[in-house]
Amino acid sequence: MASNSFLLSTTAGAVRLALLALPLATLQPLLAQAADPVAAQQAVRSYQIAAGPLSSALSRFAGEAGVLLSVDGRLTEGKTTQGLQGDFSVEQGFARLLSGTGLSAGRDGQGGYTVKTGDGSGAAELPAASINAFALGNALGSMEGYNATHSSVATKTSKALLTTSQSVSVVTREQMDDQGSQTVSEAIRYAPGVLTNPYGATHRYDYVAMRGFNDGSVDNIIVDGLKSMSDAGTYSSLQVDPYFIERIDVLKGPSSVLYGRSNPGGLVALTTKRAQFDASNEIELSAGSNDYKSLGFDFTGPLNENIAYRLVGLAKDTDTQFDYTEETRYTLMPSLLVNFSEDTSLNLYAYLQSDPQAGYHGGLPASGTLHKRDGQRIDTSFFEGEPGNDTASREQQMFGYELQHRFNDVWSVRQNFRYLDSDLSQKQVYAYGYATDNELTRYYTGAEEKLHSWIVDNMAQAEFDTGAAQHTLVMGVDYQRIKNVVDWTNGVASTLDAFDPKYGNETITYYPPYDFNSYLRRKEQTGAYVQDLIEVDNWNISLGLRKDWFEVSEENRVDEYSGITGLVNRPAGTENSLNDSKLTGRAGVLYQFDNGIAPYVSYSESFNPSTYSDAAGSLIEPSEGKQWEAGIKYQPVDTDDLYTVSVFQINQENVATKLANEDFYRNAGEVESKGIELEGRLHITDSLRLLGSYTYTKVEYAKSYFSTDINRVESDVKGNTPSQTPEHMASLWADYRFNAGGLAGLGLGAGVRYVGKSWADAENTEYVPAYTLYDASISYDLANVGLKGTSVRLNANNLTDEKYVASCGNLNYCYYGEERNVMATVIQKF
Repeated sequence: MASNSFLLSTTAGAVRLALLALPLATLQPLLAQAADPVAAQQAVRSYQIAAGPLSSALSRFAGEAGVLLSVDGRLTEGKTTQGLQGDFSVEQGFARLLSGTGLSAGRDGQGGYTVKTGDGSGAAELPAASINAFALGNALGSMEGYNATHSSVATKTSKALLTTSQSVSVVTREQMDDQGSQTVSEAIRYAPGVLTNPYGATHRYDYVAMRGFNDGSVDNIIVDGLKSMSDAGTYSSLQVDPYFIERIDVLKGPSSVLYGRSNPGGLVALTTKRAQFDASNEIELSAGSNDYKSLGFDFTGPLNENIAYRLVGLAKDTDTQFDYTEETRYTLMPSLLVNFSEDTSLNLYAYLQSDPQAGYHGGLPASGTLHKRDGQRIDTSFFEGEPGNDTASREQQMFGYELQHRFNDVWSVRQNFRYLDSDLSQKQVYAYGYATDNELTRYYTGAEEKLHSWIVDNMAQAEFDTGAAQHTLVMGVDYQRIKNVVDWTNGVASTLDAFDPKYGNETITYYPPYDFNSYLRRKEQTGAYVQDLIEVDNWNISLGLRKDWFEVSEENRVDEYSGITGLVNRPAGTENSLNDSKLTGRAGVLYQFDNGIAPYVSYSESFNPSTYSDAAGSLIEPSEGKQWEAGIKYQPVDTDDLYTVSVFQINQENVATKLANEDFYRNAGEVESKGIELEGRLHITDSLRLLGSYTYTKVEYAKSYFSTDINRVESDVKGNTPSQTPEHMASLWADYRFNAGGLAGLGLGAGVRYVGKSWADAENTEYVPAYTLYDASISYDLANVGLKGTSVRLNANNLTDEKYVASCGNLNYCYYGEERNVMATVIQKF
C-alpha cells in the first residue's frame, strides 16, 4: 500500500508540474492564430463520421469542427451521406458529406455556415422555425436512438466519446422513455459502475453510488453544466424530474478540474429540455401501480424568426409500496431561446417544483429483513413511522440563463448562471434497532431548512493550430455560493411492533437542551480553470488545471450541548470555518486507430470540503481523491456503436472518522477502489438495439478507520469493505422495433439487472444477498391504425416481483428494494 501511495503522489506531482506550463505554452500561438481566423477555418482536422442519415452526420461534423450550422430539416429529410473518414478542412468536410445530395454549404457572412440546394435556395428562404444552430459546448445534436456520439460533460465542450480519455455513459431521451424511468436513479440503472437506489424504494432523493463512493445525491449532480448546489449534511437536496430531462451523461472518476468540489466516484450531468425552433407539442397521460397517475405536457416552437419558447409541465400523484406514504409533485419549466444573430444567443429558463408530499425515506434493522427474526420477516410494505407525525414537503425554484457569443472562428464565450431557492419542511419518526424482541426503538426528527444559492460560470473557448497540433482551449472562472438556515428538532417516540404494528401514539418526548439545534451554514467557492484538448495526427491529449479558493462555515444560532458531557459544546454565535485553496489537475492521452480502436490512459483529481469539526473546534481538511484510469474504446467504422473497457484505481484520502466516545472528527481514513467496467451500446440493425454492461469493483478501507457496531463496540475496520459496495454488477437491455409488415409500429423491450452481494456493515459481519431483476416494455404507434401522433406504452419493472434488500448502510439500516411496478402511458403528439 505504501508503494502505491508513493507512486500516486509522485506521479501526481509530476503531472501538476507539466500542467503548470499549459497557459504559457499555448498563449503566444493562440494570439497569433486569433489574429488570422481565416487560417483557422482552413485548418485540417481528423474526422471519423459514419455513413448514414445526413442530418445526424452534419450535426456531428459541426460539433467536431466547432462551427455554427444553419440547415432546414426538410432539405436533409430522407437523405444519407457516405460519411467522412480522414483529414479535412471545414469546407472540404462539408463538400464530402454533401456529395451526391444536391446540397451545398456556404459561409453566411456571420461566421457560420448555411446548407442550401444546388440552385442556391435553402434555409435562408424558408421559415425560421426550421433553422437550427450548433452551439458552443452543445452535444445534443449527436444523439440517435440509444447512441450518442458526443458529450460535453468531461471537457465542457462538445467532444466525441470515442476520443474522450475517460469513461462516459450517455442515457438518451429515447432510452428513458422506452424504459419508463420515473427518477434520475432509475434512468441510469443500466449504466456500468453505478449502483442506483442504494436506499431502496425511496424516491425522495436521487441516490447514486459510483465506483464504490456514495455521494448522497448532493455534490455529484450537475444540471445544465452547473452544480446542483445542494447542501451536504442537510436534507436540502435538489431533485429534477426525468420528464424534464433531454439526456443524462454519467462521467466516472474525479472531476474537480472543471467543476470544483466533488466526490471521487464521478458525476451525473442532467441536460434539461430547452426551447426549439422546430415546433412540437405533446401530451402524456400515465397510470400504474400504487394508484399512480400523472399528466405531462411539452410544447415548443417559434414565437417569431428569432425567438423560440418551450413550456413543459407535470402533475403526478401516487401512493408508495410503504403504508401511509404518498408522493405528490407539480412542476413547470418555461424556457425562451433568443437568437440575436447567428453568433449570439440567450437561453432563459425557470424550473418550479412543488412536492407537497415527498414520500417514504427510512430503513429497518437487518434482523427481520436480511434474515428472519423469531421465524418472521418484516413485510416489504411495513411503515416504521407514525402517520400523524410523518410529513415531508419541498419547494424548489431555479432561475437561470445561458448567454453565448462567437466572435470569430477562433474565439467563443459563454456565461452560465443559475439561482436556486429551496424550502424544506419535515417531521419523521424512524426506527433504530429493537427495544425488546419485536418492538422497534423509534426516534423523532424535525427539520425546517431554507436554502439560497447561486452559481455562475464564465468560459472562453478558442480553436487554433500550432504546427501539426490542433487545439481546443477552454478557460474560465466560476463562482458558487450557498446559504442555508437549518432548524433541527430531536426526540424519542413510542416503540412499535415490527410484525403487528399498532399506530396512534403520536407522543414525542423531548430532552432539553439537547432537542433543538439551529445553524447558519455557508459555502463559497471561486475557481479558475484552463484546459487544452490537443489533436496531433491520431493522438488526442487533454491537459487541465484548476485552482479553487473556498470558505466553509457553520454558525450556531443557539447553544449546542454535548450528548456525552452534557455541557455547552458550542455557545450561540460560535462560527466554525475553513478558508483554504486546492489545486487539482487532469491529464489524458488517447490514440485513435483508423479501424476505430482507441486505447487511452488518464489521471484526475478531486476534493470536497467537510462541515465536521476537529477537537479544537475547527473544520477538518477536505477529502481528496486521485484516480488512474486506462481503457480501450472501439467504434466500428461507419457506425455510432461504442464499446468501452476501462480499469481504474481511486484513492480517497482525509476521510472523516470519529470515535464513539468523542464529539469530534479527524482526518484519518482512506478508501481505495479498484475495478473494471465494460459497456456496449449498439444498433445491430435498424430494428434491434442492445445495451450491455458489467462492473467489478473492489473497495476497502486502506487506513485505520474506526466504526461502531450495533452493540456499540468500536473497532478498526482497516482492510474491510464498506457497506453498499457490491463487487459485481451486470445489466442487459434489448429493444426491437417492427418497421414493416403487419406488426409495423410495435416495439418490444426487455432487460435484466444483476447486483452482487454486498456487505451490510463496515465490520463485515453480515452481507446482503445478490439479486436479479427483470424489466420489460411494449409500445405501439397507433398511426398504423389511423391515429396519427398517438402512441401507447406499457412498462414493467421487477417483472417477477422479487422481494429483496437493496443494501444496508449498517445493521440498523437496511432498505427494501422496489416491488413490481407496472405503468401504462398514452402519448399524443401534434
